[in-house]
Amino acid sequence: MSELVDLQALTEMADRLVKAALAAGADAADAVSARSVNQVVSVLKGNVEKVTHSENDEFGLRVFVGDRNATISATLGADVKELAARAVTMAKIATPDPFAGLADKLRLTHDFPDLDLLDETPVSSADLVIRGRALEAAAMDVPGVTNITGASAYWARGGAALVTSHGFAGAYETSSHGHSVAAIAGSGTSMERDWDSSGKSHLSDLEDATLVGRRAGERAVRRLNPRQVSTQQATIVYDPRVATSILGALSGAISGSSIARGSSFLKSKLGQRVLSPSIRITDDPLRPRGPGSRPFDGEGLASVALDIISDGVLNCWLLDSATARELGLASNGRAARGSGAPGPGATNMLLHPGEQSPDELIKAIGTGLYVTDFIGHGANLVTGDYSRGASGFWIEDGELAYPVAEITVAGNLADMFQRITPANDIEFRSAFTAPTLAIEGLTIAGR
Repeated sequence: MSELVDLQALTEMADRLVKAALAAGADAADAVSARSVNQVVSVLKGNVEKVTHSENDEFGLRVFVGDRNATISATLGADVKELAARAVTMAKIATPDPFAGLADKLRLTHDFPDLDLLDETPVSSADLVIRGRALEAAAMDVPGVTNITGASAYWARGGAALVTSHGFAGAYETSSHGHSVAAIAGSGTSMERDWDSSGKSHLSDLEDATLVGRRAGERAVRRLNPRQVSTQQATIVYDPRVATSILGALSGAISGSSIARGSSFLKSKLGQRVLSPSIRITDDPLRPRGPGSRPFDGEGLASVALDIISDGVLNCWLLDSATARELGLASNGRAARGSGAPGPGATNMLLHPGEQSPDELIKAIGTGLYVTDFIGHGANLVTGDYSRGASGFWIEDGELAYPVAEITVAGNLADMFQRITPANDIEFRSAFTAPTLAIEGLTIAGR
């Protein structure tokens, strides 16, 4: 794997794009150049169903001519001079944008912390097959599991470089390893499906395939013979797998883009308490081996950790340079960038744990709904209205009593945020991390 990504070559490509744009008449420019390589092995009933190996090289160029700008992207092999000239021509006829532009030169970083994002452990197709078969076998060994819809294992590696015309040049590499499996329990019209997965930047941190497979099987079996519950208001407990959706809704609602457009239910809430007083939420791009970690943002600013929420108070928006200018603020290094123009986004977002264990939290609730799976994306970030299909387990006498399905959970995010109680279980499985959460007063639409 050590020869798959050449950061120097990526940086040189981005630099050539910027210089070509300036030569074509741009007043300023920045460019990204990226390469990714990944391999996926899919296993079904012990046989290798598919092996996919893909390599992708792409770059993007953003040019500025006065207060107008344009962004263009292409894959490796495109003519750099022609691409730059086309971008400049596009910029000259674009609609003026007084807020667009490169990041403040005085705020560019030239200090790139080592976040340990790259694992160069070699992984062969045979290794992936072994993991895929182990996933399947462990899931099928669970009593009640009748089938597997497939298991997969993968590795990936990528690198990206950013160069600007006002003095920034930086590059970094990442890697990822993972596997997943979906199991089916029951038969006929009484079948239930569930899944489990593990993904890490370093192979040594990956959960054992046997453990992941067994959990997927056990989750599927637990869902057998679900019931419907009557329509009512109740406390909803979010399993950590679905609790991250609360962070997803929050990050969308506090994006600088949403605030600048006035399309967020939190648009007037900066500096106010928007979550329960016990809640702290941080966004940390400097977490070692974090899936959202990066040594600099998509405009060349330093990566810094932020307390987005402290004691329930909303401290800041997620801002890149353009949205910060529009809002009369300063960027907080949250520019995310692919081959297109940058935009604000979260990195590694964490809702910090509370004091009770999940069992203690559920016991204190007494009666309610424990949600393990949602269907659809039912959050309206303009109004805060929230409605999602759900399944999980009914809570009686402080314990999980029986599986439930074909229900809908509804409320309003502004109210829900004020009634969140976190448990103390934290497991870093993705860029968004949350413990078990209890939210009072939601409506369950059932029979």
